[in-house]
Amino acid sequence: MAEAEALSSPELLAGFTPRRQRGLWSDAFFRLTRNRLAMAALVMLIALVTLAVLGNNVEAIQRYSPREQNTDVLLAGPSWAHFFGTDNLGRDNWSRVLQGTLISLQVGFGVQAIVLVIGLTVGGLAALGGRMLDNIMMRITDIFYAFPDLLFIILMRAVLQNRDWPILGDPVPQMIFAIAFVAWVTVARLVRGQMLSLKERDFILASRAMGAGNFRIVTQHMLPNTLGPVIVAVVFGIPLAIFAEAVLGFIGFGVPPPTASLGRLVADGYNFIRTNIWMVLFPAGTIAILMLSFTFLGDGLRDALDPRAR
Repeated sequence: MAEAEALSSPELLAGFTPRRQRGLWSDAFFRLTRNRLAMAALVMLIALVTLAVLGNNVEAIQRYSPREQNTDVLLAGPSWAHFFGTDNLGRDNWSRVLQGTLISLQVGFGVQAIVLVIGLTVGGLAALGGRMLDNIMMRITDIFYAFPDLLFIILMRAVLQNRDWPILGDPVPQMIFAIAFVAWVTVARLVRGQMLSLKERDFILASRAMGAGNFRIVTQHMLPNTLGPVIVAVVFGIPLAIFAEAVLGFIGFGVPPPTASLGRLVADGYNFIRTNIWMVLFPAGTIAILMLSFTFLGDGLRDALDPRAR
């Protein structure tokens, strides 16, 4: 008894500071920083984004215009004058890869921004709008899911091409809209499944019993608990959108020339792969680095946000 009183004495407790419990997002960030592969991928992505943005706006980094032709250096290899060599028209591959990287990143992030809005809206309405609305939303989702993705994207790109519309008049917004038009299905199904499972959880029922309204329950309880898997799905969706843009560029449905995209650069270099492999190697390598970096970052986020891994 005396030892217990001594251990609980005010003098000892006065200097004791309880350890602060980390929240969901701070704990996820801490776990993410412990994943070396994910952090290396994040650093690589930051470097690529910074280089792509600055390389298309700072002449010291870009060095040459992506459209500038020089017949004196046709199909030249990598050198100090041209880091990635030149193409069959004497254009600098370094500046063209930077331009293509920026377009790929714009497509990747733009597609997932639209996918996030549509997926949250459709999935939330299906989960919370009643049985009839759920059936309607899911049947619409099944229709979009039934179409082959690449074929549907090509059809949408062909429909939007050469249209003089305020927003969709440029090729890049057209590709973003065409890819996002078929890519929202996965996020919508994920949001619906998460919210349907959360509706029957004890803390949701307790909040409803305490008088919380539907808006408060959705915004403060259901949506934060749904965002974890959704963020992971969005991060995994970015490389898929980048690859879809590269495929469109390779088959001729991407950004029209002379604007450079990574897929078109690979297609242009394919005819000269035996004489100048650098024309294919550098844009294809950039696509691979982008896709691997986002994939490793998505794996790290999935492990960090998974409560079963704690």
